[in-house]
Order: sequence, then C-alpha cells, then structure tokens
Amino acid sequence: MPTNSHKYSILLPTYNEKDNLPIIIWLIVKYMKASGYEYEVIVIDDGSPDGTLDVAKDLQKIYGEDKIVLRPRTAKLGLGTAYIHGIKHATGDFIIIIDADLSHHPKFIPEFIKLQESGDYDIVSGTRYAGNGGVYGWDFKRKLISRGANFLSQVLLRPNASDLTGSFRLYKKPVLEKCIASCVSKGYVFQMEMLVRARQHDFTIAEVPITFVDRIYGTSKLGGTEIIQFAKNLLYLFATT
Repeated sequence: MPTNSHKYSILLPTYNEKDNLPIIIWLIVKYMKASGYEYEVIVIDDGSPDGTLDVAKDLQKIYGEDKIVLRPRTAKLGLGTAYIHGIKHATGDFIIIIDADLSHHPKFIPEFIKLQESGDYDIVSGTRYAGNGGVYGWDFKRKLISRGANFLSQVLLRPNASDLTGSFRLYKKPVLEKCIASCVSKGYVFQMEMLVRARQHDFTIAEVPITFVDRIYGTSKLGGTEIIQFAKNLLYLFATT
C-alpha cells in the first residue's frame, strides 16, 4: 500500500455527461480505493441541460460528500476557467485532470502517481503516441486530424512531450496554477499551450502511455470551429514562444 501523505484532487469538468458520469465516477472510486491514495473528485458542471448535475448529486449521496465534491457553474464558460474554478475548491496538493466521457480510463491514475513519485516530476501526462499508447474507436479522419495537429505542434513548438493535445494529466497544484496563469488560449488548444508554458517555466514532464477510447455516450464537442481556432492559436504560440 502507498506510504505517501499526499492528497489527489481529481477535476472532472462536465457538460451533458449524465450517462457517462456514473461509470467514470465508479471507475475512479474503484481504482483510487484499491490503490490506497487519499483523493477527492471535484465535479464542475457547466449548466448541463441533460440533468448531469442531478446525477452528480445522486452519486454524492452514494459515495459521500468528502469524496464527491460538487462545484457547478451556471453556464458553459470554458475549460480553462473550469480548471481554475476546480483548483479554488481543491484540498489536495496534486491535481489530476481527466475527461468525463470515458475516453480516459482511471486505471492509469495510480501509474501517474507512481511515476511522479519516482522522479518528483512537476507534471505527468498521458500519451497516446509513445510506448504502448494508442487510440481506439476513431475513424480515419479523426485520427488524421489528431496526428496532424500533434505533428505540427511538435515541429513548431518543441514541447519535450509526445502528446500535446491530450488532457489526461497530473500536476503539482502550484505548477498547474502557474501554467494556467500563463495561458492565453481557449478551447482545445488550451491543453497544448499548458505544456508549452510548462517548458518555458522549466517544469519537469514525464509521460505514461495510455489507451484513449472514443466516447460511447453523447457526441464529441470537436467541430470545424475548434479546428480553425486550433490552427490560429498554434501559429500564435509559434510566433510568441
């Protein structure tokens, strides 16, 4: 069993995830309980019209208010501000960011923690593009967009990480706060800029190969607007970093 005295705050931003939320919460509780690490799950719902918050309230009754912390907002205000909102309420000294749509499996969280401990890394990032990492459930177009975006990011930004566009990560709390404060991007490029800023601040980054699985319930929030915004912000970061 783990001997460290750290606490891990798991941030779970949600929007229309009522079908996925019970499963992801169950998996998080299962693997964190088995690992023995102290943790809390902070659900940051952005006014989901599908009743996600009501489901979260029921889950809180099942698992307890100390494990499931609800910090909802009234509208969809963006991923970066959701993280800031979650950090304000986090009582852990480490922050874990994971998607609520089941694309990130919580079984990898103990691996993140063990790797962080082994080298006292500032950030541990899940990677689809190194080791035995991979992507399942995407069509060719989606894989091409992701690979292309990651390749361009690698060439232009030299981030010292193999997967810039993923969002499954562990941060030391002060490190996450400093990275977010340095970021100017919104949308999907935000995750990429986080690692670019981490490099600028000389934070150490380690990687755990993960299996990324496309969502089962609900629809992807990636569209043409997000792709155009990604390209614009990539060029901005190239010109300014």
